[in-house]
Amino acid sequence: MNDNELMKSMPIPRTVAKMAIPSIISSLVTVVYNMADTFFVGQTGDPLQVAAVSLTNPIFILFMAFANMFGMGGSAAASIAMGENNKTRMKQVSSFITYASLDVGILFAALLVLFMQPILNIFGANTETYNLAKGYVFHISYGAPFIIWSAAASFVVRSEGSSREAMIGSMIGTVMNIILDPLFIFGMHMGVKGAALATILSQICSGIWVLRFLTGKRVTLRLNRATMKVEWKRVKDIMALGVSGFMMQFTNGLVQIFCNSTLHMYGGDIYVGVMTVLNSVRDIATMMVHGLTNGASPVMSFNYGEKAFGKVKQAIKFVTVVCFTYALFVWGIIKIAPGFFIRLFNSDPVLLEKGVPALHIYFFGFCFMALQFTGQAVFVALGKAKRATFFSIFRKVIIVVPLTILLPKVNGFGVDGVFWAEPISNLVGGCACFFTMLLTI
Repeated sequence: MNDNELMKSMPIPRTVAKMAIPSIISSLVTVVYNMADTFFVGQTGDPLQVAAVSLTNPIFILFMAFANMFGMGGSAAASIAMGENNKTRMKQVSSFITYASLDVGILFAALLVLFMQPILNIFGANTETYNLAKGYVFHISYGAPFIIWSAAASFVVRSEGSSREAMIGSMIGTVMNIILDPLFIFGMHMGVKGAALATILSQICSGIWVLRFLTGKRVTLRLNRATMKVEWKRVKDIMALGVSGFMMQFTNGLVQIFCNSTLHMYGGDIYVGVMTVLNSVRDIATMMVHGLTNGASPVMSFNYGEKAFGKVKQAIKFVTVVCFTYALFVWGIIKIAPGFFIRLFNSDPVLLEKGVPALHIYFFGFCFMALQFTGQAVFVALGKAKRATFFSIFRKVIIVVPLTILLPKVNGFGVDGVFWAEPISNLVGGCACFFTMLLTI
């Protein structure tokens, strides 16, 4: 039986686990992929190069924001259509995601090349970091279409019920990036430019694998010319469901811009480097939560389409318990051994000295973050687009951004105020999102 047939017959915890395990592995692979540039650039021993990568992170985050919008929205729409057995709509979703991702990627490439200097200045680049960052941005720009499409298409492959194929596609990109990063950064002495080039080539390889799968004859969501025309109503449905995923990534990028600028103002480039490391640690910590919620979403969407609401509730309970327990455990591990996580990326004594107290603050109450991810995933899976979008904006834009600006000025907090914004947003935003989901779903 394929995964969609199993959703009808297998108990919910086992179904979610079966779908989630490849998704968790994919998330692990994606995290390793995203951290590879930071890790290898960090081995140069130059904090300015680490800071330069941090300055360019919002661009990559914005790529992922559009990939999430098309991918998460399309995945939810396709899974609901599968539950309703509407094959035409399923194929239209797959086709729309392809050309929408490529079009947006081409637009991004043009904008980055034309307006590179003002963009990097907004992100907080100074004279020293600008020259390093512009090489990274120039190379990453012409890979934008491949980066956005391969990430978005992976969601579609997962909604097809082929979570193993999506996992393999992610693994191909990660392995290639790990091989090419040291080759370009150290072997060819390209520094941050080499990291960008490695990212592009690895994403192209990953995209080729996904394209091979989606053009196969046995694929339900198969790409073909006959389904390239999509009804405007379906486009609006996909975009509405995907706006939440877009806002989660977009607001992450927005927060990072404000954080970099504020940290540079109160602490200098060294604290921009600290935030880069903290973001990488956070990516490791949220890996399983991302994988579990991504794996559970098709299960909830499929059963919602079939009107099997009891199974939907079982899935929500299972995901909530596992995510919260895991996040509580991770918080404890980081509390016990903060230095270990920082040394994974950079062993500079000054960065370590500044990074350990920042890590304690940043991850305080980390378990409440799981509530945000769970509530968000349920809203998207069940097609409640407006609520999902609201809570994406609420946590980051309404809570984090103002706190990032205001807390450093309060009671002499300084740079610590920037790091305190994250745990406060996890508590307030996570509880608001999760309990609203319980009361309304």
